[in-house]
Amino acid sequence: MPADIAALGYERARDELVDVVRRLEAGGTGLEESLALWERGEALAVACERWLEGARARLDAARPPDGDEG
Repeated sequence: MPADIAALGYERARDELVDVVRRLEAGGTGLEESLALWERGEALAVACERWLEGARARLDAARPPDGDEG
């Protein structure tokens, strides 16, 4: 994953991913630019998924174990 993407927060990575998808769906880009956008989009999607996995892990850690709800 490119360092600039790894340094992004979730919201920024998500917003950029939305922009990449919008640009690809709109068309009008050449093959090289489309491939570069696709690759960046894939990396952004991985970054977002890692953020979400981390958030899930933190939520799971904060929840009491089953049966210990008080």
